[in-house]
Amino acid sequence: MVRKSCLLIVFVFCSCSYFQPEQKKASIARVGKSYLYQNDIATLVPAGTSKEDSLLIVRDFINRWATQKLLIDAAERNLSDAKKGEFNALIKQYKIDLYTKAYLEGLVMNTVDTLVTNEELKKYYDENKENFKTNGTLVRLRYINLAKNNPRFGTIKSKFFDYNKKDKKFWDTYALQFKSYALNDTVWVDMNQVYSKLPFITPDNRDEFISSGKKVEKTVQDDIYLVKITNVIDKNQISPFEFIKPTLREVIVNKRKLELIKKFEKEITDDAIKNKDYEIYP
Repeated sequence: MVRKSCLLIVFVFCSCSYFQPEQKKASIARVGKSYLYQNDIATLVPAGTSKEDSLLIVRDFINRWATQKLLIDAAERNLSDAKKGEFNALIKQYKIDLYTKAYLEGLVMNTVDTLVTNEELKKYYDENKENFKTNGTLVRLRYINLAKNNPRFGTIKSKFFDYNKKDKKFWDTYALQFKSYALNDTVWVDMNQVYSKLPFITPDNRDEFISSGKKVEKTVQDDIYLVKITNVIDKNQISPFEFIKPTLREVIVNKRKLELIKKFEKEITDDAIKNKDYEIYP
């Protein structure tokens, strides 16, 4: 009788142990039937991280992993079959879109001609310039910011307002004395750049300074700003060719990419029909 009792106890103990999930080798956490393994966190902690910080990083990761597992399990139990079917269809379509997009982008990147000549840019601009309106005011200007006690201020001012490219040697010599400057007035800039480089000009007083042909001499504490506004284009006007060139190039290359994608799609479909891999049944 004693022997039978011992056997019964052993059986009950073994039965209880049997129904407990067995810890998988190298696992560090479990939620239901899902396990998190050592190799899942192998690259989680950056090199050189202290032991205390490493423990925090690992613990936070495990907690997030467990929370996500518990939430997805709860969602799968409680969402209706119709809602799960809807989401599964979205997931399936997302996978299709993701794979095909990556595949086509890889083909296009290896095939598309990214060289766009200036003639192509000008032609596209002339044909589509109405589509490229300015979002804000554009300005061409030159300016100098220098100390007001500069001993050559008179000469610098005279040459600045009577600017001549032949004076390059002069400007190369004196540019080192300027706190900031920009002498190339063939480049279009937006008003944000003007506000940044010429802080005495603000949205409230911009009309006082920003007009074509305007000459400005402005003292700000110990500095003097010399400014010549060459040209101004207001908002919603046609953007100048030189300003819009980078955008034009991007538009043309993207147009070529779309044409290549359509070509690839047609070719893969035609090949499938030819090889009888694609058939439409009556």
